[in-house]
Amino acid sequence: MKKSVAYTEYHPKWYRTRVSTYWWSRRWTYLKFILRELSSIFVAYFVLLLLLHLSALWKGEASYVALQAWLRTPSVIVLNGVSFLFVLFHTITWFNLAPKALPVRLGGKRVPDALVAAPNYLAWLALSAGIVWLVARG
Repeated sequence: MKKSVAYTEYHPKWYRTRVSTYWWSRRWTYLKFILRELSSIFVAYFVLLLLLHLSALWKGEASYVALQAWLRTPSVIVLNGVSFLFVLFHTITWFNLAPKALPVRLGGKRVPDALVAAPNYLAWLALSAGIVWLVARG
């Protein structure tokens, strides 16, 4: 029969190496992961901005004109520019993750990552071209 371990009020302290708060900034893969997670905030900002647009349209012309005036302020223009870059980064990293999240197999062989990600980019390009065409024609 084994002796039971005697209860002690204090747990022994294990040795732990000190890790900097900014450990993720030392390697590009970790930094890219943190930036991608941070970019979700800017995606949410664009969703809120879209909801603000819809709300202003619902309330009438005066509300929409006020929203447009607010959107023309320099601080909002800078925020929208930074948000656009983060959303672009978010989109590109998400499309590049698609082959890892959904590995496609044909005939027992894995389809190359580029062939899985390519339809995402092509759909993005087609939608962007369609939007540019709609805006350009007035």
